[in-house]
Amino acid sequence: MNDGDTVNVKSREQKINDAFVATTDALMNDYDIVDLLSTLLKTCTDILGVDAGGILLADSGGDLDLVASTSEEAKVVETIIIAAGAGPCIDCYSTGRAVSVPDITAGATRWPKFHDSAIEQGFRSTYAIPMRLRREVIGVMNLLSTTPDSITDNDADIAQALADIAVLGILHERNFRNPLVVGEQLHLALDTRIIVEQAKGVLAQAEDLTMTDAFNALREYAAAHDLSLRHTAEATVQRAIATADVVAALARRQG
Repeated sequence: MNDGDTVNVKSREQKINDAFVATTDALMNDYDIVDLLSTLLKTCTDILGVDAGGILLADSGGDLDLVASTSEEAKVVETIIIAAGAGPCIDCYSTGRAVSVPDITAGATRWPKFHDSAIEQGFRSTYAIPMRLRREVIGVMNLLSTTPDSITDNDADIAQALADIAVLGILHERNFRNPLVVGEQLHLALDTRIIVEQAKGVLAQAEDLTMTDAFNALREYAAAHDLSLRHTAEATVQRAIATADVVAALARRQG
Protein backbone atom coordinates (compact mmCIF):
# COMPACT_ATOMS: atom_id res chain seq x y z
CA MET A 1 0.00 0.00 0.00
CA ASN A 2 1.44 3.41 -0.97
CA ASP A 3 1.10 6.67 0.97
CA GLY A 4 -1.86 7.73 -1.16
CA ASP A 5 -3.68 4.55 -0.22
CA THR A 6 -3.01 5.22 3.47
CA VAL A 7 -4.50 8.69 3.17
CA ASN A 8 -7.63 7.27 1.50
CA VAL A 9 -8.10 4.64 4.21
CA LYS A 10 -7.75 7.21 6.97
CA SER A 11 -10.20 9.49 5.22
CA ARG A 12 -12.70 6.66 4.94
CA GLU A 13 -12.32 5.70 8.58
CA GLN A 14 -12.80 9.33 9.57
CA LYS A 15 -16.04 9.50 7.59
CA ILE A 16 -17.34 6.40 9.37
CA ASN A 17 -16.39 7.86 12.75
CA ASP A 18 -18.04 11.15 11.84
CA ALA A 19 -21.28 9.32 10.97
CA PHE A 20 -21.37 7.64 14.37
CA VAL A 21 -20.54 10.87 16.21
CA ALA A 22 -23.14 12.91 14.29
CA THR A 23 -25.87 10.35 14.99
CA THR A 24 -24.97 10.14 18.67
CA ASP A 25 -25.11 13.94 18.92
CA ALA A 26 -28.50 13.97 17.19
CA LEU A 27 -29.94 11.36 19.54
CA MET A 28 -28.93 13.48 22.51
CA ASN A 29 -30.80 16.50 21.15
CA ASP A 30 -33.86 17.35 19.07
CA TYR A 31 -33.45 16.22 15.47
CA ASP A 32 -35.43 15.93 12.28
CA ILE A 33 -35.68 12.31 11.19
CA VAL A 34 -35.75 12.88 7.42
CA ASP A 35 -32.77 15.22 7.64
CA LEU A 36 -30.84 12.68 9.73
CA LEU A 37 -31.63 9.82 7.34
CA SER A 38 -30.62 11.93 4.34
CA THR A 39 -27.29 12.73 5.98
CA LEU A 40 -26.63 9.09 6.86
CA LEU A 41 -27.54 7.97 3.36
CA LYS A 42 -25.23 10.50 1.73
CA THR A 43 -22.46 9.43 4.10
CA CYS A 44 -22.99 5.79 3.17
CA THR A 45 -22.87 6.41 -0.59
CA ASP A 46 -19.80 8.61 -0.15
CA ILE A 47 -17.93 6.04 1.96
CA LEU A 48 -18.74 3.14 -0.35
CA GLY A 49 -18.22 5.11 -3.56
CA VAL A 50 -21.66 4.38 -5.02
CA ASP A 51 -23.65 6.83 -7.11
CA ALA A 52 -27.12 6.94 -5.59
CA GLY A 53 -29.24 5.51 -2.83
CA GLY A 54 -32.51 5.60 -0.99
CA ILE A 55 -34.00 4.70 2.37
CA LEU A 56 -37.46 3.14 2.28
CA LEU A 57 -39.67 2.45 5.29
CA ALA A 58 -42.61 0.08 5.54
CA ASP A 59 -46.01 1.68 6.13
CA SER A 60 -48.79 0.09 8.18
CA GLY A 61 -49.79 -2.05 5.20
CA GLY A 62 -46.28 -3.40 4.62
CA ASP A 63 -45.59 -1.33 1.49
CA LEU A 64 -42.19 0.36 1.17
CA ASP A 65 -42.28 4.16 0.87
CA LEU A 66 -39.29 6.32 0.02
CA VAL A 67 -38.25 8.58 2.90
CA ALA A 68 -34.74 9.73 1.91
CA SER A 69 -32.81 9.79 -1.35
CA THR A 70 -29.42 11.05 -2.47
CA SER A 71 -31.13 12.59 -5.50
CA GLU A 72 -34.53 14.23 -5.59
CA GLU A 73 -34.76 14.02 -9.38
CA ALA A 74 -37.88 12.21 -10.53
CA LYS A 75 -36.29 9.47 -12.63
CA VAL A 76 -33.79 8.42 -9.97
CA VAL A 77 -36.53 8.41 -7.34
CA GLU A 78 -38.72 6.38 -9.71
CA THR A 79 -36.01 3.73 -10.09
CA ILE A 80 -35.76 3.31 -6.32
CA ILE A 81 -39.54 3.19 -5.92
CA ILE A 82 -39.84 0.53 -8.64
CA ALA A 83 -37.20 -1.51 -6.81
CA ALA A 84 -39.45 -1.32 -3.73
CA GLY A 85 -42.44 -2.77 -5.56
CA ALA A 86 -40.88 -5.38 -7.81
CA GLY A 87 -37.13 -5.48 -7.38
CA PRO A 88 -34.26 -6.10 -4.97
CA CYS A 89 -35.72 -3.88 -2.24
CA ILE A 90 -38.93 -5.87 -1.83
CA ASP A 91 -36.93 -9.11 -1.87
CA CYS A 92 -34.67 -7.72 0.85
CA TYR A 93 -37.64 -6.57 2.92
CA SER A 94 -39.48 -9.88 2.53
CA THR A 95 -36.54 -12.11 3.44
CA GLY A 96 -34.73 -9.87 5.92
CA ARG A 97 -31.47 -10.56 4.06
CA ALA A 98 -29.27 -8.27 2.00
CA VAL A 99 -29.70 -8.58 -1.76
CA SER A 100 -26.69 -7.99 -3.99
CA VAL A 101 -27.07 -7.57 -7.76
CA PRO A 102 -23.56 -7.16 -9.23
CA ASP A 103 -24.94 -6.87 -12.77
CA ILE A 104 -28.44 -5.45 -13.22
CA THR A 105 -28.54 -6.60 -16.84
CA ALA A 106 -28.77 -10.16 -15.51
CA GLY A 107 -32.06 -9.31 -13.79
CA ALA A 108 -34.03 -8.45 -16.92
CA THR A 109 -36.27 -11.49 -16.56
CA ARG A 110 -36.66 -11.43 -12.79
CA TRP A 111 -37.39 -7.70 -12.41
CA PRO A 112 -38.18 -6.32 -15.89
CA LYS A 113 -39.53 -2.89 -14.79
CA PHE A 114 -36.66 -2.30 -12.38
CA HIS A 115 -34.17 -3.50 -14.98
CA ASP A 116 -35.46 -1.10 -17.63
CA SER A 117 -35.63 1.89 -15.28
CA ALA A 118 -32.19 1.28 -13.78
CA ILE A 119 -30.51 0.75 -17.15
CA GLU A 120 -32.15 3.90 -18.51
CA GLN A 121 -30.63 5.90 -15.63
CA GLY A 122 -27.21 4.35 -16.17
CA PHE A 123 -27.18 2.10 -13.10
CA ARG A 124 -25.46 -1.26 -13.47
CA SER A 125 -25.37 -2.75 -9.96
CA THR A 126 -27.36 -2.45 -6.74
CA TYR A 127 -27.24 -3.55 -3.13
CA ALA A 128 -30.22 -3.61 -0.75
CA ILE A 129 -29.67 -3.74 3.01
CA PRO A 130 -32.37 -4.64 5.55
CA MET A 131 -33.15 -2.16 8.33
CA ARG A 132 -34.02 -4.36 11.30
CA LEU A 133 -35.40 -3.86 14.77
CA ARG A 134 -34.55 -7.17 16.42
CA ARG A 135 -36.27 -9.71 14.12
CA GLU A 136 -38.61 -7.24 12.45
CA VAL A 137 -37.61 -5.59 9.18
CA ILE A 138 -38.90 -2.01 9.16
CA GLY A 139 -37.29 -0.80 5.94
CA VAL A 140 -34.51 -1.07 3.38
CA MET A 141 -31.47 0.97 2.41
CA ASN A 142 -30.87 0.69 -1.34
CA LEU A 143 -27.56 1.58 -2.99
CA LEU A 144 -27.05 1.99 -6.75
CA SER A 145 -23.85 2.15 -8.79
CA THR A 146 -23.16 3.02 -12.41
CA THR A 147 -20.58 0.25 -12.68
CA PRO A 148 -21.22 -3.52 -12.51
CA ASP A 149 -19.48 -4.72 -9.36
CA SER A 150 -19.89 -6.99 -6.34
CA ILE A 151 -19.84 -5.44 -2.89
CA THR A 152 -16.98 -6.59 -0.66
CA ASP A 153 -17.60 -8.17 2.73
CA ASN A 154 -16.08 -5.12 4.42
CA ASP A 155 -18.32 -2.70 2.51
CA ALA A 156 -21.35 -4.89 3.26
CA ASP A 157 -20.55 -4.66 6.98
CA ILE A 158 -20.23 -0.86 6.75
CA ALA A 159 -23.53 -0.56 4.89
CA GLN A 160 -25.30 -2.73 7.46
CA ALA A 161 -23.80 -0.72 10.32
CA LEU A 162 -25.03 2.55 8.81
CA ALA A 163 -28.47 1.01 8.19
CA ASP A 164 -28.53 0.01 11.86
CA ILE A 165 -27.65 3.58 12.85
CA ALA A 166 -30.56 4.78 10.73
CA VAL A 167 -32.87 2.48 12.69
CA LEU A 168 -31.57 3.99 15.92
CA GLY A 169 -32.32 7.43 14.55
CA ILE A 170 -35.86 6.46 13.59
CA LEU A 171 -36.84 4.76 16.80
CA HIS A 172 -34.49 6.11 19.47
CA GLU A 173 -33.27 3.52 21.92
CA ARG A 174 -35.39 4.67 24.85
CA ASN A 175 -38.54 3.82 22.85
CA PHE A 176 -37.52 0.32 21.71
CA ARG A 177 -39.78 -1.44 24.20
CA ASN A 178 -42.92 0.47 23.27
CA PRO A 179 -44.51 -0.86 20.04
CA LEU A 180 -46.97 2.05 19.93
CA VAL A 181 -44.10 4.56 19.89
CA VAL A 182 -42.34 2.57 17.17
CA GLY A 183 -45.44 2.83 14.97
CA GLU A 184 -45.79 6.53 15.70
CA GLN A 185 -42.14 7.17 14.80
CA LEU A 186 -42.44 5.34 11.49
CA HIS A 187 -45.64 7.23 10.69
CA LEU A 188 -43.95 10.54 11.54
CA ALA A 189 -41.04 9.82 9.21
CA LEU A 190 -43.36 8.89 6.33
CA ASP A 191 -45.64 11.86 6.98
CA THR A 192 -42.68 14.24 7.09
CA ARG A 193 -41.52 13.01 3.69
CA ILE A 194 -44.94 13.81 2.20
CA ILE A 195 -44.75 17.38 3.54
CA VAL A 196 -41.19 17.77 2.24
CA GLU A 197 -42.33 16.57 -1.22
CA GLN A 198 -45.03 19.27 -1.22
CA ALA A 199 -42.53 21.95 -0.22
CA LYS A 200 -40.08 20.84 -2.91
CA GLY A 201 -42.82 21.24 -5.48
CA VAL A 202 -43.65 24.73 -4.25
CA LEU A 203 -39.99 25.80 -4.40
CA ALA A 204 -39.32 24.17 -7.76
CA GLN A 205 -42.27 25.93 -9.37
CA ALA A 206 -41.84 29.33 -7.70
CA GLU A 207 -38.05 29.58 -7.99
CA ASP A 208 -37.34 27.41 -11.05
CA LEU A 209 -35.25 24.86 -9.12
CA THR A 210 -34.51 21.22 -9.65
CA MET A 211 -36.01 18.92 -7.02
CA THR A 212 -32.54 18.26 -5.60
CA ASP A 213 -31.78 21.99 -5.22
CA ALA A 214 -35.22 22.53 -3.68
CA PHE A 215 -34.54 19.86 -1.08
CA ASN A 216 -31.07 21.23 -0.33
CA ALA A 217 -32.53 24.72 0.04
CA LEU A 218 -35.03 23.47 2.62
CA ARG A 219 -32.26 21.78 4.60
CA GLU A 220 -30.01 24.83 4.46
CA TYR A 221 -32.79 27.17 5.59
CA ALA A 222 -33.74 24.84 8.44
CA ALA A 223 -30.14 24.58 9.64
CA ALA A 224 -29.50 28.33 9.32
CA HIS A 225 -32.59 29.20 11.38
CA ASP A 226 -32.39 26.32 13.88
CA LEU A 227 -35.67 24.84 12.64
CA SER A 228 -36.67 21.28 11.88
CA LEU A 229 -36.93 20.24 8.25
CA ARG A 230 -40.58 19.38 8.83
CA HIS A 231 -41.37 22.85 10.24
CA THR A 232 -39.54 24.54 7.37
CA ALA A 233 -41.39 22.45 4.79
CA GLU A 234 -44.79 23.12 6.38
CA ALA A 235 -44.10 26.86 6.55
CA THR A 236 -42.97 26.89 2.91
CA VAL A 237 -46.13 25.11 1.76
CA GLN A 238 -48.28 27.51 3.79
CA ARG A 239 -46.25 30.49 2.47
CA ALA A 240 -45.34 31.48 6.04
CA ILE A 241 -41.75 31.46 4.76
CA ALA A 242 -41.13 33.16 1.42
CA THR A 243 -39.70 30.89 -1.24
CA ALA A 244 -37.11 33.55 -2.09
CA ASP A 245 -35.85 33.45 1.51
CA VAL A 246 -35.49 29.67 1.38
CA VAL A 247 -33.52 29.85 -1.87
CA ALA A 248 -31.30 32.59 -0.42
CA ALA A 249 -30.07 30.13 2.22
CA LEU A 250 -28.90 27.75 -0.52
CA ALA A 251 -27.28 30.57 -2.48
CA ARG A 252 -25.28 31.64 0.57
CA ARG A 253 -23.91 28.11 1.03
CA GLN A 254 -23.03 27.70 -2.64
CA GLY A 255 -21.45 31.13 -2.69
